[in-house]
Amino acid sequence: MAKTWAKAPSPCIDVCKFRDGGECIGCRMTKPEKKAFKRLAGKTAKKAFFLVLAERLEAKGRYAYWSRMYRRRCERKDRPCPLDKLERPAEASQAG
Repeated sequence: MAKTWAKAPSPCIDVCKFRDGGECIGCRMTKPEKKAFKRLAGKTAKKAFFLVLAERLEAKGRYAYWSRMYRRRCERKDRPCPLDKLERPAEASQAG
C-alpha cells in the first residue's frame, strides 16, 4: 500500500489553465501547490494532499471528471492509482 502513495503521479491532468482565484480548472491546484507536491515525501503527506484536493474538487463539482482523467494518467505511467486507496469526504459521510 505504501508504494501506491510513494509512486503516485502528480494530481495534475495537464490542463494547466489558472482561473478561479489562481486554481487550475483541471485539477484545482494552485501553482505553489503543484510545486509543493513534487517535494512531498511519505504516505501521510501525499494522502493528506489528495484528501484536501478531492474535497476541493467535490465542492466545485469537478471530482468525477478529474478522477477519470487522473486514472488515465496513472495507467499511462504504469503506476498504481492512489484514488483506489482514498476515502473521499462524501463517501465517509454516506457510510456513517
